[in-house]
Amino acid sequence: MLSHFRRLAAGLCLGAIAAASPAAAADYYQGKRLTVLINFAAGGPTDIEGRLFARHVIKQLPGATGVIVQNIDGGGGATGTNFIGEVAPKDGTVIGYLTGSAWRYVTIKERSRVDFLSYNMIAYQPGTTVYYARSNIEPGLKVATDLMKAKNIVVGGLTADSSKDLLERLCLDMLGLKYKYVTGYTSNANARLALQRNEINLFAESPPGYISVIAPGLVASGEAVPLFYDPGWNGLRFSTPAQAKDLNMKPFHEFFREATGRDPDGQLWKTYKQALAINAAMQRLVAFPPGTPKPAIDAMREAIRKMATDPEYAADAMKTVGFVPDYEAGDNVQSEVVNALTIPSEDRDFIADYIARGQMK
Repeated sequence: MLSHFRRLAAGLCLGAIAAASPAAAADYYQGKRLTVLINFAAGGPTDIEGRLFARHVIKQLPGATGVIVQNIDGGGGATGTNFIGEVAPKDGTVIGYLTGSAWRYVTIKERSRVDFLSYNMIAYQPGTTVYYARSNIEPGLKVATDLMKAKNIVVGGLTADSSKDLLERLCLDMLGLKYKYVTGYTSNANARLALQRNEINLFAESPPGYISVIAPGLVASGEAVPLFYDPGWNGLRFSTPAQAKDLNMKPFHEFFREATGRDPDGQLWKTYKQALAINAAMQRLVAFPPGTPKPAIDAMREAIRKMATDPEYAADAMKTVGFVPDYEAGDNVQSEVVNALTIPSEDRDFIADYIARGQMK
């Protein structure tokens, strides 16, 4: 595997020669080709959004010769994230389009040989996760709250320490449901196929996959039932993420209230909100390797800001994912990410123990 990464790194370096002297941000990409590295497999939500990002951001980099997309999946996103920090060229020609990296830093930052906070954070995009289940879970689901009567729930995940798996388990545990937990699917697309084969019967993913595959397919045919979505949370109040505005379901806290007759509370609820504040606020991170030249950083942030005002990007986004991804790409992104990825040690310990218990299921 490592030899594969080294060969890939060598390939990425071809045609990507670092500037010998400082260059103005405006023409930094003159004659250069950009590689957008996505840390999940092709066909999943991260890949769908990442390819949308790649084909439009390149238009805002004057003189760039083109863009290629490279998927490096595995380890719940860790493999691709580590590649960015440990192997990728540090000249601005390779940028990571990453999911789950912020939350992984909070829970298992010791796994990477490069401190994630040393990466050059360029932009982030808030997001949400949509939960759905097969309608044939015993004794049968017709509406979302029928989940409370369900037997033999089998929830699928990517890795026990990923934010997706953590949020799935937290929701089901708060609801007091018994379930079997099956993790290790290498991508959302693979887990989705497992649900279609009835190997698992409950899953969660971000809106692009749900809107493009699940809603028009399994939900429309009656094979699946939408359950709820993760709301936005800024530490003070809940909000409705842009991606969720047209979804036919409630946010989790409202679903919980309808299903149980009370409001969620306790340590699991606290951990759920911490996960939302980090993972939902920074569901997608756009990052350069440590040591990337400042002109490349400035040029990329400016390109993302210009992309946001491009009507062609908005039209393509609506056609592809059903909403327009809104990136935060200001000059304070680095400090905002660093500040967000700090939680009390006692909460970190609880999360580590909760993850460990999931690995034993």
